[in-house]
Amino acid sequence: MTSSRTDPLPGARATTAPPAAGAAGRAHRQVRGGRRRHRWDARFSPYAFIAPFFLFFAAFGLFPLLYTGWASLHRVSLHDPTHMEWVGLQNFSRLLEDDFFWNALRNTFTIGVLSTVPQLLMALGLAHLLNYKLRGSTFFRVAVLTPYATSVAAATLVFAMLFGRDYGMINWALGLVGIDHVDWENGTWTSQLAVSAIVVWRWTGYNALIYLAAMQAVPHDLYESAALDGASRWQQFRHVTVPSLRPTILFTVVVSTIGATQLFGEPLLFGGSQTGGGSHQYQTLGLYLYEQGWFNFQLGRASAIAWAMLLILIAVGLLNWLIARRLGRTR
Repeated sequence: MTSSRTDPLPGARATTAPPAAGAAGRAHRQVRGGRRRHRWDARFSPYAFIAPFFLFFAAFGLFPLLYTGWASLHRVSLHDPTHMEWVGLQNFSRLLEDDFFWNALRNTFTIGVLSTVPQLLMALGLAHLLNYKLRGSTFFRVAVLTPYATSVAAATLVFAMLFGRDYGMINWALGLVGIDHVDWENGTWTSQLAVSAIVVWRWTGYNALIYLAAMQAVPHDLYESAALDGASRWQQFRHVTVPSLRPTILFTVVVSTIGATQLFGEPLLFGGSQTGGGSHQYQTLGLYLYEQGWFNFQLGRASAIAWAMLLILIAVGLLNWLIARRLGRTR
């Protein structure tokens, strides 16, 4: 008789797990793999999100900074930037003996003071006015920010025409009151005043909105208490608003100082020359760096100027830190 059961062939293996057990195992492995991927996602996805910033910073911030520092220790020509000759600190020592460098440093400081002080005072006054309830306050807040949104090239070219010697509107207005025409570009103080006027016009509204945001964070109880004590609006501004804005004022001073140290576009476009006038009367550090690197083809010296500017900004940052600590102790 033949049996209906088929015997396994010799050497063949019998399956040990039924189909249901195999499906359960696959489901378990899928669940375990999903949990592992979830842990990896929770652990590494934040780094993936911030990685583009660090990549761009390394490519366009850190690498140029390190390369500039390395180039400042060499004699490098723009004609052959890959050929470097080691000179050590010679580029920095030559800056200390360079009259044009000290002239650019003085001009940068003068223009910085002439632009920063009026700019921040006007911004504080504008913010104080905008802090009160006015009709169309949103329009005025947008209007004061308009100069900041204007192109620096367009603004500088317009101011260059306004300060023109023969046909400028400023000299026309001065002529109405009996003042002779002023050669704004060729004078030392007049050219620096003209460049400072461009900076003041562009950045006053920006700083005013920063002060306005800080003023709106001041508790109204302080103003009510001062009003009950008989303080006028001017006294409230002096004794309530200004002390509350000390950190913000310090911040704007530091930021404006950094901007003044890096001033480049306004003086370049005002006279159309990298020398800052025929006598270098308004040549800033930025213009001097540009002249050395791209007109005299001395990349090593230009790199040394850039690092000198960086050291100045570090000194400004340390001064800011010391002042902030002292203000924090006096509270």
